[in-house]
Amino acid sequence: MLRCLPPREPGVTFRAVTATGGSLSKPSDYITRAGFLSLRSELDWLWKEERPKVTEAVATAAALGDRSENADYIYGKKRLREIDRRIRFLTKRLDELQVVDPGPRQDPDRVYFGARVTLEDEEGATVRYQLVGPDEFDAAAGRISVDSPVGRALMGRRLGDEVVVRRPRGEIVYSIEAIDYDEREMR
Repeated sequence: MLRCLPPREPGVTFRAVTATGGSLSKPSDYITRAGFLSLRSELDWLWKEERPKVTEAVATAAALGDRSENADYIYGKKRLREIDRRIRFLTKRLDELQVVDPGPRQDPDRVYFGARVTLEDEEGATVRYQLVGPDEFDAAAGRISVDSPVGRALMGRRLGDEVVVRRPRGEIVYSIEAIDYDEREMR
């Protein structure tokens, strides 16, 4: 949850803080090759397919006359602004991102960016995550951000290490049971 605090002195801009009051850090600029290609294909789709389709629908709606009460025109213009906003974001973000090929650096028994890690909790339940950049996380698919509490706790750890993750519901201890790197993503 985010909230903005008013400036403390004149001329100072607002600053974003977390609900607990800590400052927000900039998300990391790392991304896997698959994540980068996915964002680039989204940008291409928006620019080459979705935007022209919506632009044509707006032009058709505008040709019908009175635009003030034309729901198709109003909705189309709104959708066009959303598309343009996403195109600007993706264009800028793709320039900032650094593609990192997942794979063990020197030690395959250490957790690095792109690793697939199998964890076991105190009750014996196992979960498997891949550490990815913040632009490609999908918890339901098992991809978590290196900037997440679990991701930060795992980075640099070794096979067999125990990690403590602090969550709002309390701490949880995981044991690292397996670390592997998908060779297909390194090509």
